[in-house]
This record gives sequence, structure tokens and C-alpha cells, in this order.
Amino acid sequence: MKTITFLSCMALVLVGLHAQTAPKTEALAKNHGAVEELVVANRILANEGVLDAYGHVSIRDPQNPEHFFLARHMAAGLVTAKDIIEYDLDSNPIVKGETAGYTERFIHSEIYRARADVMAVVHTHAPDLVVFSASSVPLLPIYHMAAFLGEGVTKFEIRDAGGVTDMLIRNPMLGRALAKTLADKPAALLRGHGAVVVAPLLHVVVGRAYYMNMNARLQREALLLGGQVTYLETEEARKAAPQDGYERAWAYWKQRVGR
Repeated sequence: MKTITFLSCMALVLVGLHAQTAPKTEALAKNHGAVEELVVANRILANEGVLDAYGHVSIRDPQNPEHFFLARHMAAGLVTAKDIIEYDLDSNPIVKGETAGYTERFIHSEIYRARADVMAVVHTHAPDLVVFSASSVPLLPIYHMAAFLGEGVTKFEIRDAGGVTDMLIRNPMLGRALAKTLADKPAALLRGHGAVVVAPLLHVVVGRAYYMNMNARLQREALLLGGQVTYLETEEARKAAPQDGYERAWAYWKQRVGR
């Protein structure tokens, strides 16, 4: 009887462990590689100072454009594959009873809804970008690695959409207003809050988020020097924007986080 009881207990333990490690939805299982890449993206953005305890990165489900993958409510540097949640475009978890995750998940859902070309989204509170979000000085491409900024960076004023708030995009209405402000651009600044960056590929959105922040830092330093600042011309920005899809940078950053 004791042996049977012991074996039964062990079976329950094994079932519990499997439930904790198995993908929570069929889509997460089918897209295991994409989910692992999303985990790496979280770690890279945290390691390189684009995200800290706050901010997040998501990808659209490669097989279902009406769904996307985003980590649960936690710091990006701690994310693992088991923390990834599948959402629909109403920001509802596909698994009933699953934690709702980030308060600002509506940033992701409403941008995916509005922009069929977008496959990855980053929301960052990087300090260098917050500076430009609160200033009348436009963020312009000063650096060839951030040449994509030549397409334009919009600025979202949450008071125009929701009056006086806690500054968070915590509902679909504010998410839609942000997506409308973003329009067809690669990035938008959120006044006093940070930025959103979008791209057709995960590696590209990570590269854009990193170099957008770097460009903000360099532009601020150039402005502090005084005198005239020379920015990339329109054609220069167009030619430089593609880079190599930031693949060399991705490989380097991935090695730095040991993935």
C-alpha cells in the first residue's frame, strides 16, 4: 500500500511538472522557435539597457495574424518560455483563467490591429527617449545606424485622447489612439512616458529600439555642444535604413546574454 501511495504521489508530481513546462496553447507549441526568439529579445533589450524592470516586447503569431505573443507581467530580463502568453487582438489571453499580464498590453494589440505590416512591437521607457518625448525638439536621424528615423517619428499626447490619466495605455481606446498617432511610421514617442517601436521582424525591432535610443543620446550630446547639428538627408536615411536587418548586432547581443 505504501509503495502504491508513493508511486501515485510521484505520478502526480510528474504531471504537475509537465503542466508547468508544456506550452500553454497549440500555437505556442507550434511556434516554439519564435517563442524562444522572443525570450532572447526580452533578455537582449534588458541587457542592453533599452528595457529595465518595465517595458515589453511582443511578436505577432506567425501563423495567425489575429493573435500575438507577450510575456506575463514581469521584468524583461527574467522572462522564460513558460512566461509567454498568447493573446487575441482584444488583449484577452487565449487560455481562460490565464493572468492578464501587462497593463499596457493594449499598445501591442491595437498596433497589430491597425498595422498588418507589423510583426513585432517594443515599448520602452528608455530615459534618453523620455527626454525627447517631453521636448519640442524633434528626434531626427543623426546616426546612420538609426537611419530608419528618417521615415518620421510621431508624438503621442495622452491628454488629447484620455484627459488627465496615470500616463498608462491601460485600455483599448488609448491603444487605438496611440496606433492612430503612430500611423505608418516606425516609431512614436509617448510624452513623459517613453516610446513604441515597430518592425516587420523581431530582430529588426530590437535593433531599431536599441539604435533609436542611441540616436537620442547622440543627438542630445550634439545639441549640448552648441552650433549647427547636421542630420541625415532624406536620401541618405533611405539608403542607410535597411542595414543588414541588424543581424550582426543580434548575434553579438545574443552572445552577450549567453543564449
